Amino acid sequence: MLFMLISTTRPELSGEEFAALGELAKSFYANIPQGVSLHADWGALDGSRTFALMEAEDQAAIETIQQPFRPYVDIEIVPVRRLSGWEVS
Repeated sequence: MLFMLISTTRPELSGEEFAALGELAKSFYANIPQGVSLHADWGALDGSRTFALMEAEDQAAIETIQQPFRPYVDIEIVPVRRLSGWEVS
């Protein structure tokens, strides 16, 4: 199943918290858990949000890997499907 993750960094983070978030992100990208695939990752030009297209068996797997990020970012997880024009694939 495909999921779009929309992560918004909390504006009230201290410099230390922002640094901790950066280290957490580096660790995640270096060790993406088995059973989860990261298809693409984008960042808003203003640095306010990131968008990630991920694939996993179910939403619970995505929730689990995002749990460590919750103190630093607000995360919306949206189940999505591929579209080609008006055709669902």
